[in-house]
Parts: sequence; structure tokens; C-alpha cells
Amino acid sequence: MTEDNIIFIGTKPFMNYVTSIVVQFTTKSAQEVIVKARGKFISRAVDVSEVALKRFLQDQIIVKDIRTNSEEFKNEEGRLVRVSTIEIVLVKK
Repeated sequence: MTEDNIIFIGTKPFMNYVTSIVVQFTTKSAQEVIVKARGKFISRAVDVSEVALKRFLQDQIIVKDIRTNSEEFKNEEGRLVRVSTIEIVLVKK
């Protein structure tokens, strides 16, 4: 698994992430792609994965695993903050 096969969801346009998944599986012949997000971007990660799965790569990929977790870090004010994370593992059939 290379870093190229990990897609971090953020503020870019929605379709950029879907296109990245499609490119990984088609052009770069990846066997597995991990979609990662944290906090408010978790729902976007789920939507991106579902669009890639059900529209663009229908019957070509499946969801192998979904991992949830949380990370703790200090914010700008110095307080400990816990944020939820998700990793959605997509693999070729």
C-alpha cells in the first residue's frame, strides 16, 4: 500500500475525490484505495465512496472494511480536543 492509494477528504470539490478514486483503480491499477476523513468531513467521505462504488465503478469494487476511531490533539487554545475519524477501504472485486 503506497501513500498514493490513500485519499484524504477535505474542502476540495466533491467530484475531485470521486475522480481520484476512479483514477486509482483504472489508470494506476490499484488493488485497494483507502478513503480517510475526520470530523465534519466524515459524511463527505461516505458520500464520495458511495458515488464511486455505485455510479462510476459499479460491479468493479466493493467495500472491504470501514474503520472508525478518534484522535486527540491540542487546539490553538491549548485544550485537548477529540475528533472522530473514518477509513473506508475499497478493493477491486
